[in-house]
Amino acid sequence: MEYSHEIILPNEDLPFKMFVFEGKDGNYVRDKHWHSAIEIFAIFEGKLRFFLNEEEYILEAGEFVLINSNEVHSIFSPRPNHTIVLQIPIAVFENYYTNESFISFSHEPSIQDERMMELIGKMYEIYEKRECGSGLLVQSEFYRLLYMLVTEYRMTDVNPEIVRSYRKLNHLTDITDYIKENYQKDLSLENLAETFGYSPTYLSKMFQKYAKINYRDYLQNIRLERAYHELMRTDHMLSDIAVDHGFANSKAFAKAFKKKYQILPSEYRKKMKE
Repeated sequence: MEYSHEIILPNEDLPFKMFVFEGKDGNYVRDKHWHSAIEIFAIFEGKLRFFLNEEEYILEAGEFVLINSNEVHSIFSPRPNHTIVLQIPIAVFENYYTNESFISFSHEPSIQDERMMELIGKMYEIYEKRECGSGLLVQSEFYRLLYMLVTEYRMTDVNPEIVRSYRKLNHLTDITDYIKENYQKDLSLENLAETFGYSPTYLSKMFQKYAKINYRDYLQNIRLERAYHELMRTDHMLSDIAVDHGFANSKAFAKAFKKKYQILPSEYRKKMKE
């Protein structure tokens, strides 16, 4: 439910992060977000609805999608699926940057590459066995994957606007980290702009152009995401949840919740418990 910059941490024994997609059981939504890592979603069973740069893709078994650093994307997983996700720190590619601290890959989801799918499946299968030396074997396959990416998927002719967008989202990352730490406070656009040395008009345009969302909606989604988790994990009163997460009162919280999820928070909590 988060609508923000995401921090990627590699697995403890690998130079990248590899895991089964958290939406594997279906009925899952991951709202718009971005991160600095290169990300690969490889679908082995089922389907995913993927939204990348305002375009919608239906990904089926045997297909994968590449998400570049700082590309805004979201995922909808209505049904069970088996999807392996790889998140690769962009610094891994520093010897292959096509611009200053920048690299971009082609990510046409309709292109099927059996070699890539086989390689990712093999990496995860080896890793899950947890045998002696399995981490080393996974890393050897990982370098094969990196070779494929830089020789077959790397884009050498990149639109300057894409590079500008990448850099602006790097600046926005600092701002969104600040918002996540202070979302419970009265964070007006004017106060936030003053904190980071921008004019309110410029900061507003930056959110709209590069994060594809206006500032007010962004802040609202952060508050909703935090309130949603407390709603599901505790028996706290709705009025307390609302105030604790930056809403004026329970009525304002209920209105925002229903607009986003098409159901009142009280009804949703009751439905989930049943």
